[in-house]
Parts: sequence; structure tokens; C-alpha cells
Amino acid sequence: MAAAAPSDTSAPHIPVLLPSILKAVAPVTGVWLDGTFGAGGYTRGLLKAGADKVIAVDRDPLAFEMAADWSGQYGARLVQQQGVFSKMDEYATDLDGVVLDLGVSSMQLDLAERGFSFMRDGPLDMRMSQDGVSAADIVNDAAEETLANILFHYGEERASRRIAKAIVRERALDPIKTTLRLASIIEGCLPRAKPGQSHPATRSFQALRIAVNNEYGELFQGLMAAERALAPGGKLAVVTFHSVEDRMVKRFLTARAGAGGNANRYAPQIEQDPPAFTLKSRKAVAADAAEIAANPRARSAKLRVAERTDAPAQEIDAKTIGMPMVKEV
Repeated sequence: MAAAAPSDTSAPHIPVLLPSILKAVAPVTGVWLDGTFGAGGYTRGLLKAGADKVIAVDRDPLAFEMAADWSGQYGARLVQQQGVFSKMDEYATDLDGVVLDLGVSSMQLDLAERGFSFMRDGPLDMRMSQDGVSAADIVNDAAEETLANILFHYGEERASRRIAKAIVRERALDPIKTTLRLASIIEGCLPRAKPGQSHPATRSFQALRIAVNNEYGELFQGLMAAERALAPGGKLAVVTFHSVEDRMVKRFLTARAGAGGNANRYAPQIEQDPPAFTLKSRKAVAADAAEIAANPRARSAKLRVAERTDAPAQEIDAKTIGMPMVKEV
């Protein structure tokens, strides 16, 4: 049995759907991997619930800096691994569970210098790992058609071509380097938001963040890595925050659980690989009214949980799970 965890009274944020996760995967034992460590909410929840060890993975070095004042309390039960969850099977195998929270960390949104938010002025950055191509690089260097495709496919922005044209026009006058300047350009392309509606730049900023951090590619590779890393009976819990991610997770789990079926009932039966997962439920779990009232971030969250079988891990095609892809022009 795992040693009792120290009390946590200084958690900087409320982890979304944590009680639902713990209920769905109970009992929590053995070795788990938290592929999106962030502020540590899921990691601490798993340790408190009885996990013997949690391997906490994050691409952002700031996550581990912020955990320095509490992580030592768990000793060898907490292993911190800087990296990406798409490589989780390189960090550990025979895991008893994997949990992924695909939302943006509050610590990233709250820091203007990270450039994730259109609510604060800062450099147009958005890099979770703090290296590589930034949002400013894409905004100022990408072809107009590429920009439009990014905004449309990654942000589901219907005014993508109008916004891309405006960006190219404005960057010719002066490079776009700050979040508020980009937000202003986008606002000028769209009707003023009505009370209760999201900010006009929401979809475009989401699209750029996804492009900068290759979030859809990471999710696609991460789901396959989880299949390779989990032991038979291991649990996979994934929390998504928008429809594209949820669709990818749903289709992956459905396909790998052998529950896809034939599109045409008169067609010959398609031979399928042995199921690698069993679904805990076909329907995603959403936050209840009480959780949404306490944590508005939970409003759009969806949880899907599956259990690993002993079937060999297999590759799956990105198109099968509806992964959006943008070709550079």
C-alpha cells in the first residue's frame, strides 16, 4: 500500500473532472503517468488516491520550477520528466494508468510574457516548451493561404480567409510582434462580440497555439504511445476541451476497442485487430453544475476512459481518427 500523501493546502488551481477521473479508474494503485503535469493537480490527486508512483511529464520547464516548493514532499513517489507525452513509452512501460488533460495550463495563460492570451499584452510567443517556432514566426512568415488553413482547420474560424488577408496586409506595414496587436487585427475583421459571447480572437489564438505546439500531432502520437506504455488492465483517462480533440480521442478509442462496426451492414465484415482497449463508457463524462459553478473552466471539458487489454499495440492512421492537417503553401 502506498504511503499517505502529505496534505495539500496550496494547490494553485482546481484540476478539471478530477473526482470523475478517480471514480472511473478506481482503485488507483501502482505506477501512473500524468502526461500533462502543469500545476500538478492530477498528479497530487493520484498520489493522494493511492498511486505508488506518478511519473509527471511536461514540455514546459516552468511546470517543474513551480512544483519545487511541494514536489519534494512525495519523495521517490513522484518522478518529474521534462518531455512530451507522445514519447511516454520511452519514459516508462507497464503502466497502471495514464491521465492527460489537454487544456492550456493556467500558469501559461496568466503570464503575459508567454503570449498565450489576448487579454494581456505580451510577445506573440505561445511556445509551451519555450523553444522552437513561435506564433510570431508563423504570423509574420507563413503564406496567406497557410495562415487561413491554420485558422480554419485548427480553430474552426469561419472568417479565416478574411483574417489571414488582414494579417498579411498589416505585417507588410510592420511586423506583428504582440498579442494585443494581433487581437486588434482580428477584432477588426469580425462583428463586435455580444454579451456572453467569446472574444473575437478566441478561435484564432487557439489555432495558432495548436500550430505552434503541434497539439493535434502530439495527441495522435500520444494516444498510440499510451497504448504501447499501458500494462494489461491499465487505465487511460483523457480530458479534452474542444470538439476536435474529443472527436480524435473518441474515434481512437472506438477504433482500438473494435467498436467501429461496418458503415454498410450489407458489406462483407471487415477483419479487425484484436481490441486493445475496452471502453468504460461510450458516452463522455461532463462536469456537473456544482463543478462548473466552482470551476468555470470545466464547462467545456469531456472525459473519456478506457482499459487496456492484452492485445498487441498497433499503429492507426491519423485520418481514421479525424486529425486535422494543414499543408504548408
